[in-house]
Amino acid sequence: MSFAAQPRRPAPAGGGPRRRPSPLAITIAAVVALAVVVFLLAQLWTEVLWYRQLGFSEVIWTEWGTRAALFAGAFVLMAGLVYLNLRLAHRNRPIYAPSTPEQATLDQYREAIEPLRRLVMVAAPALLGVFAGVAASSQWTTVLLWLNSVPFGTTDPEYGIDLSFYMFSLPALRFVVSFVMAVVVISGIAALATHYLYGGLQVGGSAQGVRTTHAARIQLAVLAAALMVLIGVNYWLDRYSILKTDGERFAGASFADVNAVIPAKAILAGVAVLVAALFVVTAIRGNWRLPAIGVGLMVVAAIVVGGVYPAVVQRFQVTPNAQQLEAEFIQRNIDATRTAFGLDDTEVQAYNAKTTAEAGALREDAQTTASIRLLDPTIVSPSFRQLQQNRGYYNFSDTLSVDRYEIEGESRDTLIAVRELNLAGLGDDQRNWVNDHTVYTHGYGVVAAYGNQIGPDGRPAFYEGGIPSVGNLSDLSEDGYEPRIYFSPNSPSYSVVGAPDGTDPWELDYPTDEAEGGQVNTTFPTESVEIGPSVGNLANKLLYALKFQSEEILFSDRVTDASQIVYDRDPRERVEKVAPYLTLDGRVYPAVVDGRVKWIVDGYTTSNEYPYSASESLEDATADSLTATSASIQALQPQEVNYIRNSVKATVDAYDGSVTLYAWDTEDPVLKAWQGVFPNSIEPLSEISADLMSHIRYPEDIFKVQRTLLTQYHVDTASEFFSGQDFWRNPEDPTAEGDNKPLQPPYYLTLQMPGQEQPAFSLSSSFITGGTGDRNVLTGYLAVNAEAGDEAGQPAEDYGKLRLLELPRGSTVPGPGQVQNNFNSDNDIAQNLNLLRQGNSTVLNGNLLTVPVGGGLLYVQPVYVQSSSGTQFPLLRKVLVAFGDEVGFADTLDEALDQVFAGDSGATAGDADAPDEGEVPVDEVPTDEAPTDEPTDAPTEDPTTEPTDTPDAPAGDPRARLDSALTDAGQALQDSQDALADGDFAGYGEAQDRLQVAIEEALAAEEELG
Repeated sequence: MSFAAQPRRPAPAGGGPRRRPSPLAITIAAVVALAVVVFLLAQLWTEVLWYRQLGFSEVIWTEWGTRAALFAGAFVLMAGLVYLNLRLAHRNRPIYAPSTPEQATLDQYREAIEPLRRLVMVAAPALLGVFAGVAASSQWTTVLLWLNSVPFGTTDPEYGIDLSFYMFSLPALRFVVSFVMAVVVISGIAALATHYLYGGLQVGGSAQGVRTTHAARIQLAVLAAALMVLIGVNYWLDRYSILKTDGERFAGASFADVNAVIPAKAILAGVAVLVAALFVVTAIRGNWRLPAIGVGLMVVAAIVVGGVYPAVVQRFQVTPNAQQLEAEFIQRNIDATRTAFGLDDTEVQAYNAKTTAEAGALREDAQTTASIRLLDPTIVSPSFRQLQQNRGYYNFSDTLSVDRYEIEGESRDTLIAVRELNLAGLGDDQRNWVNDHTVYTHGYGVVAAYGNQIGPDGRPAFYEGGIPSVGNLSDLSEDGYEPRIYFSPNSPSYSVVGAPDGTDPWELDYPTDEAEGGQVNTTFPTESVEIGPSVGNLANKLLYALKFQSEEILFSDRVTDASQIVYDRDPRERVEKVAPYLTLDGRVYPAVVDGRVKWIVDGYTTSNEYPYSASESLEDATADSLTATSASIQALQPQEVNYIRNSVKATVDAYDGSVTLYAWDTEDPVLKAWQGVFPNSIEPLSEISADLMSHIRYPEDIFKVQRTLLTQYHVDTASEFFSGQDFWRNPEDPTAEGDNKPLQPPYYLTLQMPGQEQPAFSLSSSFITGGTGDRNVLTGYLAVNAEAGDEAGQPAEDYGKLRLLELPRGSTVPGPGQVQNNFNSDNDIAQNLNLLRQGNSTVLNGNLLTVPVGGGLLYVQPVYVQSSSGTQFPLLRKVLVAFGDEVGFADTLDEALDQVFAGDSGATAGDADAPDEGEVPVDEVPTDEAPTDEPTDAPTEDPTTEPTDTPDAPAGDPRARLDSALTDAGQALQDSQDALADGDFAGYGEAQDRLQVAIEEALAAEEELG
């Protein structure tokens, strides 16, 4: 049997038979791809659901769409041009590579690269395109502002161009030019390397030095010409950008910049275009000598014209005559900075402050002194916790908010706090998924106390509190207000709420002895109110189970068709997500508005592109003793700005999480541009209700930035600014501990500035002498009307009005640090405080407030005492005041003022120790059991009134009297702490009365001893 010869089938190019992928490999790849898609959906589609539920879908789709368009454009431009140049360089390589020792080495590299050449020529441009796309997509805000720019109606002082060019167009143009320049440079490098590798470009080896093929010459010359044109455009744009630079002494273009640097930039732009033309000639005629000379001349011109000449002008013309030559440009800086930071309308008043107290001097300022806030919001939070927390799973912010409410027709400064949910307060045996995410879902109610009134035993005088809530705020409407707090800064990461009809509720509402099981439960009405995205279907359950890595969402019976998931619950975070173009204030504050608890958030439009305006670091300007010690208040993120406006007021409903943005500064061009980007996101100012208007206040962070700028820019003439002799400082907080004290924060309180017709809720700060010395003398006092409007909806005419009191340059009015030193060094005060510190007690100095009254400046500081261990919460025991070098120290503000103003202050300080008649004394409501519905109006004993049964002083040796008094004081302190630990406030008050008597006896004995 014979076999015919069969032709051999050619082997595949890979060398062996081509193998088909196995079914297992295909299955694994499909599963991996599906898992990747699902995990991406868990992160991306859940965001879409979140924005859709809030009604801000246009925000996420606009942002993502713009980012995608920029990514795609940048990817195509970078990857396409790099690939095109690689392809052209390879296709036009010499057929025969030159036979040189250098090429022999390159042959080895070519052979090594060749198997991967096609992959590299595609993968490398694609990878570069990805990097370029990511970089370009981050500029989405710059591009959108450019496309939606609006005119400012104001021109710059150098070129006369509308400021919108600098604020909107110039940043985008610089981005485009820089990006295209990077593309050209990378494309040129790719082409150069390819031509060199394949012999199109030869370096050395002959007298000609560098030789190129015809194709290489054209390609490289065209790329070089394009680069030169872009460099020229960059130089031209530099002429405008120089108006925004920060110099050593002031911001903006200086005399040397205008008369030397700007002309030099124009010359260099022309030189760059000329060199580009020489490269085009080279591409046509083939001579590299001319562009090489041109590049050399360009480098020399950049050094001489762009560097040496401006330096010579600065050194020999400007420096000897700086004050005269720079005057015009310093004035430009002053005017621009004051406008960009809202300082141009500051009302400045010379204030020759008195330093000697006179009897009756406070009579005209009785309203202001009556409104002086005695409760320090940074200290009394532990008192709120001890007296109003109710259960360990509730908590209050460590720094309370200051607001004002109309109580019985009178506006009252108020400390207010939200009773937030705190899962960390649960015991370990209570922590499980069901409790953490379906039972403990919300906090409950607000607690409010008078800012200038003290309750029994130095406690806050609450007028709203308890569970269920009772008090004046609950009486604002017939149905009270909605007390459930699902959204707050310290809420749990997520909760699942809602249950089908007919199902017993399982969300804990509040504890009470009157309900079965000791608690009242509730169910969020998801059938009528949306609070979060639905998790009622399998797909959403799966996505959120992956998002939060909680399989319980997928399998728990408590996740039903009626369930909605609540997350991203921090009010600031919610506003940040729906308004990514805003810089948000570091503090959010609550208010009872229209029957709901609303979190109010201030939003700023910022820029660092305003010509001639000084740049300021938001992080540095907003850092103070509060941001250093309080977790609930934070300094702004690092950002340099030279323009800022409080353009948006935002609210977040604490019950359903709804976010509303209101256009506050309707004249701000930056806000107008963003309204063009997101036309449906921001509500008009007219939509702000009267109730909300009465609680909007001037925000702290912009005030901090303004006071920082005013340390220099209170000076309004170029000559004074140049000398700098009248620059100021913001004072350090004298109550802070340590050597490197942070700055004193501004304070909210009701006061009447000189020239104001009546007191207004204000934000204030002070200034001291500048320089690096220790001299702590007051130089200025700044206050802004922080009250936006009243409950009738009438906006305040002078809201946001800055008023600056300038003290005479030779003034010796003590600054905050000097006043605190006077308090600490006073013998009588030191002896009293030392007695209070004995035993197991700690003395805490409250905020040192500065108030312009009596023709001078009055300082007021509350003094608190608390236990050093065990149950700790501060109680206000004393009040310190100072006017000039006179100090007072007493149990009440009235008594301390009388000490300073010769017993006739004429003031009604309003620091009574019990609520006014008819008000609900919420502090009388037991906090560990359900309060009754009937308000308690029993009179309370004034703990600051001297007891009528004071025993006679012991007879005999004064030293024996002193020893006896100190013993009695120590025993009274110990009894006070024991009573506090047992929650026996009556016993605590009785022990404090004995302590007061013992202190007086000790002081009397010390006087006799001399």
